[in-house]
Amino acid sequence: MDTAAPDARAGLVFRDATDADVDTLVALVESAYRGDSSRAGWTTEADILEGQRTDAEGVREILKTPDSRLLTVERDGRVVACCHLEHRGAYAYFGMFAVSPELQGAGLGKVIIAEAERQARLTWGVTEMHMTVISVREELIAWYERRGYRRTGRMTPFPYGDERFGVPQRDDLQFELLVKELDRVEGGEASTATR
Repeated sequence: MDTAAPDARAGLVFRDATDADVDTLVALVESAYRGDSSRAGWTTEADILEGQRTDAEGVREILKTPDSRLLTVERDGRVVACCHLEHRGAYAYFGMFAVSPELQGAGLGKVIIAEAERQARLTWGVTEMHMTVISVREELIAWYERRGYRRTGRMTPFPYGDERFGVPQRDDLQFELLVKELDRVEGGEASTATR
């Protein structure tokens, strides 16, 4: 089933991250992608990458970057998800998307990406969302395709040798650009038309 659970949005608070959130966000991102804790969810990269996914310095850099937001999602006072949005002219870049592993699979990710798209349209008036995904992550790419993203076939190399991005466990990693056209903002509200 490909629809969000009716209560997936219930109790969610969306806000911009602050310096006080840095350690919590690093722990969230690491738990969603690396190590044994990430295996509780379906977004793990533990079989293809070891080492870190991000660090406090990287998160602080995002917080300082102009036209950049680190959207933080709370439920019952606990940070349960985050994503990075950055304005890049006619489009916004979407990255550092993490949902707490024990909450994955219940529709929360669908709610968060839809809200990120809405906020990018309303805040910057962008008409596209771009992201890069490790090309061997077929299940994850399929999930994004069901959300309206399309594969472009445009690849960029994985930064082998830069352990800030992890320690690769295979030699065929690269990033593929995924793109989604967003509905235009009309009269201050984003159109709700679906494609």
